[in-house]
Amino acid sequence: MATFVYTGKSIGGEVKKGEIDAPNMAQATASLRRQQINPTSITEKKAGFAFPSFGGGVKAKELVIFSRQFATMIDAGLPLVQCLEILGSQQENPAFKKVLMEVKGSVEGGSTFADALGKHPKVFDDLYVNLIAAGEVGGILDTILNRLSGFLEKAERLKGKIKSAMTYPTVVIIIAGVIVSGLLIFVVPIFEKLFQGMGKGLPAPTQMVVNLSNALKSYWYIIAGVLAGVIFGLKYTYKTPKGKRAMDSIFLKLPVMGDLIRKSSVARFTRTLGTMLSSGVPILEGLEIVAKTAGNEIIKEGIMKARLSLSQGKTLADPLIETKIFPGMVTQMISVGESTGALDAMLNKIADFYEEEVDTAVDALTSMIEPILMAFLGVVVGGLVIALYLPIFQISG
Repeated sequence: MATFVYTGKSIGGEVKKGEIDAPNMAQATASLRRQQINPTSITEKKAGFAFPSFGGGVKAKELVIFSRQFATMIDAGLPLVQCLEILGSQQENPAFKKVLMEVKGSVEGGSTFADALGKHPKVFDDLYVNLIAAGEVGGILDTILNRLSGFLEKAERLKGKIKSAMTYPTVVIIIAGVIVSGLLIFVVPIFEKLFQGMGKGLPAPTQMVVNLSNALKSYWYIIAGVLAGVIFGLKYTYKTPKGKRAMDSIFLKLPVMGDLIRKSSVARFTRTLGTMLSSGVPILEGLEIVAKTAGNEIIKEGIMKARLSLSQGKTLADPLIETKIFPGMVTQMISVGESTGALDAMLNKIADFYEEEVDTAVDALTSMIEPILMAFLGVVVGGLVIALYLPIFQISG
């Protein structure tokens, strides 16, 4: 998609100047003429230097609101291009506004709505595009958009609950690290000078704290470099196929977090596949898309094995049982759904159940983390204070 600068005249003879996005100059000219503007000059705008933008993406909440409003407009009988024009013009997010205007230009140029959305994979993923394509073919675009809105709202709610469960311990650990570092760098040296005038050897805990303080002051850049290297190494490893698979396998085996990851993955898998099947997307295509959005390499492999089994004329439930990731209740309900021909309804029921399970697991995790963190902070900070005052206690004794 390119941007063209144009000068033209309206039907009333008024001079019009501006910019328009289009795949090429011919389509830009055609689009202007549809707007009753006769272009006298049109040139492609050259890309100049631009500062990098931060936080210019499209949030899930914005996508949900867009889908809801779009469904209402389509249901009211407004033309597709007019809906895009209205929703694009009222967007406050400039990145989303630009995307919608480009989608509008593609639709005006003859593309289907799904193909136009597919040109922006960072905003509209495979799931969104395929559901829109099914809605266009079946003539139920408004119904599909409402389903998409509901699906996105539930997915975002699920993601938000998991994030909120992890935010509290992360913040507490960071604050504890800052406090302990401040004590070691600024407070311990004062006590060290006091201890030097006592003429006696320090107790082992106090000496360990003093040594840790000296090491942090003298070699802080090495420690920071090692920490940065570990973080970078883990991120790099997670980007490689083997590293991602190994780490995802470890995540699933964690005592409490593993169970939460498994339940959230089951909820996402069943909700996504159920939504796609009820919208008319073929099951093999739906499984491929669901596997891409699984978020865990082990679960992705299990879904792709199920897809292969289904393509060979077998059932969907049997390969899911072999993965040992999906609980027995899930595979049995999927088997019943296959035999009764109501797989989409069964998948949505499983998703409802496991979304509640995730809520319960998050609450349990939060209630368990709080006392553990309090005990951890008490041991670290309390141990540091006792180590500093131990020589004074010995002298006074």
